Amino acid sequence: EDPVVPNWDEVARELRRKGVTKRLLWEEYQERHGRRAYSYSRYCELYGAWKGCIEPVMRFEHAAGERCFIDYAGQTLEVVDSATGEVRQAQVFVAVLGASNYTFVDITWSQQMEDFLASHQRAVAAFGGVPRIFVLDNLKSGVTSPDWYEPTVNRGYQDLLGHLGAVAIPGRVGKARDKAKAENGVLQVERWVLAPLRDRTLIGLGEAREAVRELVDRLNARPFQKMAGSRSSVFTELERPALQPLPTTVWVATEWKRLKVHIDYHVEVGHHFFSVPYQFIGETLDVKVTPTLVEIFRKGRPVAAHRRSEARYTTISEHMPSAHREHRRWSPPRLVARAKTLGPHVSELVDQLLSSKVHPEQGYRPCLGIVRLADRYGAPRLDSACRRALAFAAVSYKSVKAILEKGLDRVDEATGPTAPPLDHDNIRGGADYEHGGRSC
Repeated sequence: EDPVVPNWDEVARELRRKGVTKRLLWEEYQERHGRRAYSYSRYCELYGAWKGCIEPVMRFEHAAGERCFIDYAGQTLEVVDSATGEVRQAQVFVAVLGASNYTFVDITWSQQMEDFLASHQRAVAAFGGVPRIFVLDNLKSGVTSPDWYEPTVNRGYQDLLGHLGAVAIPGRVGKARDKAKAENGVLQVERWVLAPLRDRTLIGLGEAREAVRELVDRLNARPFQKMAGSRSSVFTELERPALQPLPTTVWVATEWKRLKVHIDYHVEVGHHFFSVPYQFIGETLDVKVTPTLVEIFRKGRPVAAHRRSEARYTTISEHMPSAHREHRRWSPPRLVARAKTLGPHVSELVDQLLSSKVHPEQGYRPCLGIVRLADRYGAPRLDSACRRALAFAAVSYKSVKAILEKGLDRVDEATGPTAPPLDHDNIRGGADYEHGGRSC
C-alpha cells in the first residue's frame, strides 16, 4: 500500500503551537498509520518540499504568540492636518504577528519616540494581548546602536516593553531573513491598503486610521493562496490564545536623556533646571523624564529625583556645597534685618536696592554682598560707605565696594553733578591726596 500523505497545512499550523516539533507530529502520524507512515527523514524531506512551494510569506514557522515584526512602510499617506488645513505626509507603522501574519497598521505624524511607543500600545490593544518578542529592523526610534553582535535598545522603548512583559530583538545588520516577515507585511500593506487610498482625501489622523483599519481588516480576511485559512482565522484559532495578557496598569510614558551636569550642579530638562549632588559637576548622567517626575541616574544608580513643577529651578539643599547652603539660608527678610543692625545707611541702601528691582530676588545677591562687606571692613565703615553711595545715588554693590577699597568712606562727600562714578577704576582714595596729589 502507498504511504499516507500527511495534511501539510495541518502540520504547518500545529508547528506554530508552542513546544510542538516535527518529531512529535511524526510520532503521532506514525501511531495513526503504522506501516503506511513515511519514515521520519522522508517525512521531513516532503514537508520541506511542500513548504518551499507555498507563498513566501508563510515559509518560516514561528511559535504562536512568540514574535511580532515591526517596521515602517517606505511609502507615506497624505493626510490633511485638521488643525492647520495643511496636507502632510503621515507615517505608516506596520506590526505583523509571526505565526498568523495577522497585521496591524497605525498612522502617525512622525516616527519619533512618542509616536513609536504609542503605536506599540495601540497594536497590543488591537491584538488583545502581548507577544513575547518584538523584532524590529534597527529603527532609530527603538535602537540606539545597531551593533551586529550587541545592538542597544532605546531606554524609553525598554521601559514600555518591561511594562508589557516583552523584549525587543533588533534584526541583524545585513541579514535580510531577519526582517523578511516585516518587509513582506509592509509590501502587503502598500499593495492592499495604501494603494486603494491613493486618491482619497483623509482629514485628520482619526479619519485616516479608520480608513486604514477597514482595509487592513479585509487584508487579514483574504484567504491564503496555497494554504487553508486566512490571517484572521489563524490568528483567532492559534495566535490570540497564545498571547500574553495585557497589563492591568496604565503605562506612564517615559523619556531617557543623556545630560551633562552644569557648573551649577543642575541638569536642564525642557528649560527647567534640576539639581544633582555637586560632586557630579561635569559628568554626563542618565535622566528619566515622565510627565510628573525627573529621575537622575549615575551608572545605573539613582542620585536624584524631583517632582516636576513650574519653577525654573528645583534645588535640593543636600546637593549644594556647604558654602552654597550657607548662601541659601540668607532670605531677603533676613538680609533686611541684618542690614538694620549694621547701621541706618546700610539699611536704607538695602531697602532701595531691593525695591528698585522688578522682583526683589533680583536684588538679593548684591544685597548679600553688601552685608558681607561688614565682615572685612566693619559695620561703621560700611555704614559710612553706604551714606556716601546714597549721596551720589550710586545704589549698587560695586559702588559700596569701590568706596571701601579706595578709602572714600573716610573723606567728605564730593559735591556737584560732576563727581566721578564711585565704581570707576580710576577713583583715587584719600591716601592719594595726603602728599599733594599724584606725583609725575
